[in-house]
Amino acid sequence: MQVAVLASGSKGNATFVEMDGIRILIDAGISARRIKQELAALGESVEMLDGIFITHEHGDHIKGLPNLVKKYGIQIYSRPATFRAMSCYEELPGDCVNPIIDRIQLGRVAVRAFDIPHDAAAPVGYIIQGTSRCVVATDIGNVDDRLQQMLEGAQVLVLEANHDEEMLKQGSYPYNLKQRILGPLGHLSNRRMAQVVAELRRRPQKLILAHLSESNNRPELAMDTVKSVLDSYGINNMEIYMTAQNHSTSVDF
Repeated sequence: MQVAVLASGSKGNATFVEMDGIRILIDAGISARRIKQELAALGESVEMLDGIFITHEHGDHIKGLPNLVKKYGIQIYSRPATFRAMSCYEELPGDCVNPIIDRIQLGRVAVRAFDIPHDAAAPVGYIIQGTSRCVVATDIGNVDDRLQQMLEGAQVLVLEANHDEEMLKQGSYPYNLKQRILGPLGHLSNRRMAQVVAELRRRPQKLILAHLSESNNRPELAMDTVKSVLDSYGINNMEIYMTAQNHSTSVDF
């Protein structure tokens, strides 16, 4: 299994997963040109993608989708309400649009969509399950018992560490935006994200910190906070990786 977060943050998100010969892209929030370049740097190609799975309709997750699909004819999968809410929906070739509710089988790999709390039409995370298990979940306002269960057992977990709460509270964002981010349909903080991971019964071997805010977080702060929380639970053997907006982060399993 290879998991490569091509870009992650408020300006654009895209994650590539290869497992058991199946290649998928989760979100296409950066340009089609950059997606092609980042995949080429991994020794992969856009033409080899078996599907694009969209988590929700916000622009930083679908910006490059129309050009990518129109040029390469790649199949797209997402919840029906997400497709209807996409600003680019009318631009997408109808024969490439595949509404899904729960899961789809691609070769030996099952891709399962699960609900996440965020201020979008029908936001989801994805479980990619074959001989290995990867879970990708960002843009999460809160993690309840049901969602916690979805995160269990991943060898590689891509999870949001969006903001430092004090940086956000003391920062320049308007009050309403701060409340949205901190609310149950907003984003996970560094500390809350680490607590969620620590409380898993079957923790990941490799943890990828995703969707960091450029205004309310810093990579070194996110890493230090997550490691400190995990250490307080006696967890110090997990491999932790940082994503970025302007370059890819790749791990193999």
